Amino acid sequence: MFHAINNVMIKKITHRPKDIIQEKRILNIIIIIRGEKVILDSDLAELYGVETRRLNEQVRRNIEKFPEDFMFQLSREEFDNLKSQIATSSSGWGGRRKPPLVFTEHGALQAANVLHSTQANKMSVYIVRTFVRIREMALTNKELARKVDQLEKNVRAHDGILIELVSEIRKLIEAPKPKGKQSSIGFIISEKLEK
Repeated sequence: MFHAINNVMIKKITHRPKDIIQEKRILNIIIIIRGEKVILDSDLAELYGVETRRLNEQVRRNIEKFPEDFMFQLSREEFDNLKSQIATSSSGWGGRRKPPLVFTEHGALQAANVLHSTQANKMSVYIVRTFVRIREMALTNKELARKVDQLEKNVRAHDGILIELVSEIRKLIEAPKPKGKQSSIGFIISEKLEK
């Protein structure tokens, strides 16, 4: 669908349901390790339609294209912590024998490039979109947190004024209390007059 704005044709960008499903799928496999948002090699291989072994072979053959901010191997402790959080097969039954590689957004994109696979190239677009969406959400949350902090400061500044105002209103509402004994106002009828 195209829209004309100032005589310039602009294609309206819409997300198809398939796009949203892929981005949600990727969002569910992104984890945070060492303060970085990363994807496990096995999850990335599944997205790219290759075996984990093949993905790791291609990465190792092109290791110069994967600096530490693109990809790193988990330590044994990190791997053990990860295994306790997600279902990972044991090494005795054909599972992993060494800690996995993890890929940042740039590393996932670079992995698609070294695999030379059509599916990897298509999926890398979804991966980039998902990481962009995560950044947008983080920025939105920071902006919201900033606004809440600002509101809290404003309320605190007004607290003293509001408390003082309520105190003054209470003084106006409450009837003044008499000072000492007060004489009665009105007619006093003595018993003698009534008879």
